[in-house]
This record gives sequence, C-alpha cells and structure tokens, in this order.
Amino acid sequence: MKFPKCNEKPLGIYPVVDRAYKLKPLYEVGITTAQLRVKDMSGEVLENEVTEAIKISEKFNTRFFLNDFWELGIKHKAYGIHLGQEDIQEADVKAILDAGIRLGISTHTPKEIDIALGFEPSYLAIGPIYEPISKKLTYDPVGIKDLKHWAKNVDYPIVAIGGITIENIKNVAETKAANGIAMISDVLEDGEISKERTTALIEAFNTYAN
Repeated sequence: MKFPKCNEKPLGIYPVVDRAYKLKPLYEVGITTAQLRVKDMSGEVLENEVTEAIKISEKFNTRFFLNDFWELGIKHKAYGIHLGQEDIQEADVKAILDAGIRLGISTHTPKEIDIALGFEPSYLAIGPIYEPISKKLTYDPVGIKDLKHWAKNVDYPIVAIGGITIENIKNVAETKAANGIAMISDVLEDGEISKERTTALIEAFNTYAN
C-alpha cells in the first residue's frame, strides 16, 4: 500500500476551511494546498459543498484534500482525503488507494506516527505544535524540539498543525521539518479569509522554510 505523492512542490501554507467559497480567495493569493473540513452539514447539502470545493480547486489546479468524508472524496474524485486516527481504522483505505487518491493522516504521538507510516500515506500531519486556537486540546502540544526529533525518522512530507500563527511560524519553518504548515485561524479575520494575512504567511514560509 503506497499512496500517490503530492508532487515535488512543498505543500506550503495549508489552510483548513469550513466552506467551499473560502477556497477561491486563498487560491487567488497563491495557496496551492487546502482542506475542506465541514462539521455541520450532511446529506445533499454536504455533497453540494464538497463538489463545489472540488470544482473551485480544479479550476485553480490546486491540491485539495477533503477531511473525513472519504466516500464523497472517491465519488467526486477529490485530489486527496485527510483522515484522523480514528477515521483511518474505520475507512476503506484500500478503496481510497484504488481510486488513485492521495491520503493525509493526522498524528499526535510517536505511536500514532508508526500507525500512519504503516499506510504509506502521501503526508503526515503532526500536532498540535502549540496550543490550538480553534479547538479544545486533547493532546499535549508537541513543541518544536519533538517536531524535529519525530520528523527525523519520517520519509514522507510532514504538515505541522496547531496554534501556528504569523508570530511563531518562523520557529516552525526554520526547523525544515515541515513540508507544509496547516492554518485554521490565522488566515481569517472576523471569520472570513484575509488575503493580506494569508499573503504574509506564504511569504514567511517561503523565507524561513527554504
């Protein structure tokens, strides 16, 4: 089992959004990887949101990952699917592989990294690096030191996630451990995409990660 790669270009600033329409302004300022994570929709409404996100992403030729809803990802030929540790045990991972779709997996501990590596994914997300702004903490923050240490044994792209902002992105990017940095809150202003903030994050990543 080996999932397709995400091409050679770094995943870079990797926003996670809750609505498809938020993708367009991100792509317009140069974001090349993004994720749709919807927690408050189901049925036809959810499916329409997913197809809209895929359509926008294809128009901009970007790497779009769908969180959790792997059946919809397969049905509508998403570029990639992102699964958490619990989801990976319940999903039909072989069906995702057979569909030629990329797979990202969340990890929080060395044990979870080992589990994820068994699937030979397209990338691993490691976090929370810092205390997250957007959700209640269920795992202790990883911190910069452990991020570097854990990344040494991983031959796959790593996405750092959790509590990363314009103020601390330099510390994460300079480790050279992260091929991508996931962003939830820091690309937003009053709940909507801020092109200015997003551009500043892209510039910071390009400056410190290279």
